[in-house]
This record gives sequence, C-alpha cells and structure tokens, in this order.
Amino acid sequence: MTQPSRRDFMVGAAGAASVFATSGVLGAAGSKPLGVALCGLGSLSTDQIAPALQKTELCKLTGIVTGSPEKAKKWQAKYNIPAKNVYDYQSMERMADNPDIDMVYVVTPNALHADHTIKSARAGKHVFCEKPMEISVERCQQMIDACKSAGKKLGIAYRCQFEPHHLELIRLAREREFGDVKVIEASFGFTSSDPKVWRLRRALAGGGALMDVGVYALQAARYISGEEPIALSAIEVKTDPVMFREVDESIAWQMRFPSGRLATCSTTYNANGMGRIRAHAQRGWFELDPAFNYTGIRGRRSDGKAISFPATDHFAVELDTFARSILDDQPFRASGEEGLRDVSIMMSIYEAARTGRAIKRS
Repeated sequence: MTQPSRRDFMVGAAGAASVFATSGVLGAAGSKPLGVALCGLGSLSTDQIAPALQKTELCKLTGIVTGSPEKAKKWQAKYNIPAKNVYDYQSMERMADNPDIDMVYVVTPNALHADHTIKSARAGKHVFCEKPMEISVERCQQMIDACKSAGKKLGIAYRCQFEPHHLELIRLAREREFGDVKVIEASFGFTSSDPKVWRLRRALAGGGALMDVGVYALQAARYISGEEPIALSAIEVKTDPVMFREVDESIAWQMRFPSGRLATCSTTYNANGMGRIRAHAQRGWFELDPAFNYTGIRGRRSDGKAISFPATDHFAVELDTFARSILDDQPFRASGEEGLRDVSIMMSIYEAARTGRAIKRS
C-alpha cells in the first residue's frame, strides 16, 4: 500500500474527519472492540484516558501496566480488570500470551516511551503513545523499527489532529478561503508550580516547555501550513534558574516554509493564558483561542463568523480513529513517522536557541 503524502492525507481527511469527530460514528455495527492496556496510571490516564475509554466504540479498557500495587488494586476494582491482565514494567512482554489485549497505550514519562513501546511490540501488540514521542530522534526510530518488525501499528496521541475546530482551520487554509496563508502564530504554555514533577527532570522529560506543550504549537504550524520548515531560529529565556535548572522555561521560535510562509511560535512553563493559533492570510485571518484545551475551544474569523462545533472527547475520538486504522489496515496519519518529525524539529529548535544561529533543514 502506498503511503499518502502528509499534504494529500490531511486535505482529504479534513472534511471527512470533521464529520466523524462530531458525530461519534466511527465503525461499522458489530465491530469487536480492541482491548487496550494502559501503561502508566498517572493523572492523564486517571482523569482523561480511562474515562474516555468508557465512551469509545472500538476500544475497551482491558488491562493495566503499573509499578504501583496500590494503584493496580484501585484500578482493578473500578474498571473490573482481572488479575491476569495486570502487569508491571518488567513483565510487559508476557502480554504476548494474553488475547484480551490488542493495543498498549503508553502514558509514561517521555524518556521511557521507547522502552515500553518496544516491549509492547515484542509482545505482538499495537502501540498508541503519548507525545512527545521520545526524547531523541534515535529513540523514535527504534520505536518505529520495533513496531514494523512486529507487523504492528504505532500511533502518536496528537489529539488536535482529530478535533473539529482544528480540522476547520486546516480546511480554511487548504481551500484558501481567505487567500494564501502567509503568517501563522501559535503559542501554548502554563505555570508549572511543582518542583518535584517529573516534567522538570531532564532525564525523564528530555526537555521542558517545548517538549511538553510547545509541541502543540509546532504541530499547529505544520498542519496549517501543510509544509515542513526549511529554516528556523529560536531564543530561550530562563527567569527562574532554580525551578528550571534542568529544563527550558520559555522558548520562542520562528520557522520558514518552502512556500515562504512564516510561523512565529512560543511556549512557557512560567505564564498562564497562552494557548492560541492565528493564521493570517491575504484577505483575512482565522483563529482558535483557546486552542489546545480539552474543552471550551473557540474560534473566529475576520469576516465575523464563529468557528464553532459540538464538543468531543479528544481522547475517545483519537483512540477510535486509531482502532479503525487497525481494523481496516489503513494508514494512521498521526503515525510514528509524524512523531519523529516533531522530535527532529524540536532538536533543531534547541540547537538554534543554544547556538544563537539560524538552522537550515532539508
């Protein structure tokens, strides 16, 4: 099967995906749900992913992977998970003998993604992995290679690629409703107040604000432009060197695309209220503000029209879309290769900020 180009696939998906994202109808009647094991039971799994799995049509929470026996007991009781479907990080490969589990959703710290993905693939399971995909291009490639060797799919949890407001921005850009997009602004950040959180430890996170939430702004610039950056520059500012001694606090960067489009992006761990996309075109603009929240996304256009769609559960939609790609053996656009591209670009952003030089990319 020929893999479609990023541009072709996103153009074709924009209209269709907005339909199923708002309707919730993703699969044919009678499709057997795929069993999902959650690997990592932190706040994201607890507050967002596990509840979303109760809403999915093509997925079912059937297993857990955790290093905490106490958490395991609570999750077993809450979600009726049998003891045979409970694993720790050292026993994950025993899932190979468990037909209840078809897919592993990796929700552990960034620097553990490769290890847990590779173990899951060796157990013969498809893998859905939180972003950023990993902390280096090399580790991303190892994940891709492991899943390919096992004949299993690898998806990255880019929830906004399946959210109807974001899909509408893609449509407006592709159909040139306001002419050619010339400049894209994107930002996402928040205040990190817990010095003990793993996201502030370089060994586990790989980086700070850029790796965690800056990737949303990077993604937005890429999928609205439909292009890959050919040059970029960046600056990093650290106002609290104690809190952020191991990772980046705030980074701003600019990217130039082959068409001449420019993107100006920023991210921070030390300010609230940052979460916006605006695309400036020849005859107007369109934006989302807030753009990246789990709920309450709002948009507007320079002609006075609102960009408004019914709310969706981002995690349920992306999981069902990944499950459908597995069941139909079709490409999944938020693939491992997509995750690798973002990590590669983020490494260039760090290099530009560190050296003060513009970085050219092929």
